[in-house]
Amino acid sequence: MVNDWLLEAAVSYNQRSKEFRDDYAAILLMPVGTLSKIIDWTFRSLPDEILVGIDPDLELPHPVDVDEEFTGTDFQPGLFAGQGYVMGKPHLVNRGDSFSVHHVPEEWIDDSFAEDRGSRGGRFTHWIHSHPNAVAVPSGADAEAAQWTEGCDMILGVRFSPEGALPWFEDVGGKRRELSTESPILDKTQYLDSLPHIGRATTGHIIHGLEIIAFHRTGLGVNLVITDNRGVPISPSSSP
Repeated sequence: MVNDWLLEAAVSYNQRSKEFRDDYAAILLMPVGTLSKIIDWTFRSLPDEILVGIDPDLELPHPVDVDEEFTGTDFQPGLFAGQGYVMGKPHLVNRGDSFSVHHVPEEWIDDSFAEDRGSRGGRFTHWIHSHPNAVAVPSGADAEAAQWTEGCDMILGVRFSPEGALPWFEDVGGKRRELSTESPILDKTQYLDSLPHIGRATTGHIIHGLEIIAFHRTGLGVNLVITDNRGVPISPSSSP
């Protein structure tokens, strides 16, 4: 069961995806059930990062009208593997700190051509990893790991308290996308106590906000759209 908050946040997120479609080179459709599972894994793993692999569902191409609605003027066909297909099931691959999370455990890959596949072994088409108390903007390590990705890379940023050894740094460059039921927060100087509380993770951390982006290894932004299990964008009148 997908939380009502996430469905409301998906509506707002998709509205911005449509509004800013000309800023992106391609679109990527993620079922809200997939996103919900990834968020749950993320909350259960705090303060660690997680790495999740996803393949496209080759039996579920994008609905034509969805492509027309969200494709921008700078669209590039054939940009990545799996383009034009809705994402399939997520697979939790690794959990750890920012230095180790991109490495796929040996049991996930064979030794054949492992050195030519990068640290993640090329096991999945798309990858998403979490940024505990860090904005959803690629780090240098993220950009390097993405060079081996055949599909798209995604980042899920999570703001929580108590911060512990992971204080939130707001002054970070790059295009950010909040996953929220509210309008984007303009006053980023406010104290944690005054931030909205989405809820409390099973780890005891209070969740204040989420961000999610998708990007191609060339650095081009990919327009993420959150859909139901048929690839239809979540809207005020839809249900997954």
